Amino acid sequence: MADKLFGTDGIRGIAGHFPLNVDFCLKLATVLAQKICTNKKCVAIARDTRISGTMLQSALSAGFTAHGVNVLDLGIIPTPLCTTLTPQLNVDMSIMITASHNPYQDNGLKLITSTGDKFSDSQTDELERAIQSPDNQDNQEKIGTVTPVAAGLNNYLQTISAIAPANALKGLKIVLDAANGAFSYILAPVFKHLGAEIISLSDQPNGYNINENCGSQHTENLSKSVKENCYDFGIAVDGDGDRIILSDENGNRMNGDQIIAFLATYLQKHQLLKGNGVVATIYSNLGLGKYIRSLGLEFYATPVGERHVIAKMQQSGCNLGGEESGHMVLSDYSLTGDALIAAVILSLAIKEDGRKVSTIFPIFKPFPSSSHNLRFADKNIIEKIMSATDVQEIIKKVQHNLEGHGTVLVRKSGTEPVIRLKVEDEDESLAQKCATEIIDCINKISPD
Repeated sequence: MADKLFGTDGIRGIAGHFPLNVDFCLKLATVLAQKICTNKKCVAIARDTRISGTMLQSALSAGFTAHGVNVLDLGIIPTPLCTTLTPQLNVDMSIMITASHNPYQDNGLKLITSTGDKFSDSQTDELERAIQSPDNQDNQEKIGTVTPVAAGLNNYLQTISAIAPANALKGLKIVLDAANGAFSYILAPVFKHLGAEIISLSDQPNGYNINENCGSQHTENLSKSVKENCYDFGIAVDGDGDRIILSDENGNRMNGDQIIAFLATYLQKHQLLKGNGVVATIYSNLGLGKYIRSLGLEFYATPVGERHVIAKMQQSGCNLGGEESGHMVLSDYSLTGDALIAAVILSLAIKEDGRKVSTIFPIFKPFPSSSHNLRFADKNIIEKIMSATDVQEIIKKVQHNLEGHGTVLVRKSGTEPVIRLKVEDEDESLAQKCATEIIDCINKISPD
């Protein structure tokens, strides 16, 4: 088989280049029309605010309609809303056009089943084989239609009403950063509806400024605004709305692990936590697992990737899961990571607590960590590095040295040409030393 198209979260690449170009989208839509969209003969397509979104959506729509499949155009909405709406739309599947937290030059295709789940590995493997096959029959018996469908603020307000009444956040002063993304027209109105006094940042998307020095990946402006305006805290989301990061009143950044710990404490207190446990990934800090277990709860660590978290939640009956990167899955309200749902519940919990956020957080003391994102020209170089005997041997050596008191993770990113390295240990100097040894080995192999 040729290079794998699907990563941990769909297909990613540079917009206008294979596989995020018009020709590929036409091919993909043809295969999906023949393999997936055979029952309802209908697909829903949504996008974030990237300039390339309309190009890719047009190409997908042309491919579907040419093969008799109707298209519901959901417009610009966050990924979690697209996912949650899908089972209600009477469609065979949905596609979310987004590259999440990446810059505007990138884009991606997230495939969502009729039940709101992400496509499985076996499904994507079958699609890849079909895409690479030259034998795709045309079907010109019927031409499909494209129908705009209103979705957005009103859908969220209905969901929020089940969590909190109007003015439930009155008295809180919150800075919001919408990342110039899909939540730009939703985040601030929802918090105003809940009575919070807000400052809204990065809510003027122009197709090029999504995630640009803003949002969950770049919280400097958020922290600055919270401090300068003496607000209670700040919340940042990413471009497609499935990540959340918190800033306290002093501008200190709290990552997903701390948010998971706080939500677990709050839900357990109100007897709303299901499954007697919490799900995260092996990339979460070891301190999170230690804290969750101290609450008398089970802690489940899955492979990296939100779909693995969701699968374990379904298996274990848990209703709270997430990732260090900021994905928060509260399955009583959303089928996937939803930054707005998490932000509302987080804000309710902070208001109820009554203390300053800097006093509440950190919830637990993290193990010392040495984390690195090693970027390369393309994924072929990464494959060479990851399969190298020297690299495998140094990883095994470090694992042995940390056994019983630390951990090492070296993995390929599923969304960009990056090797993610993370070493944790109770001894900070040992963690840094081990990380340096692995990086030095990688650098000897890399041509960069």
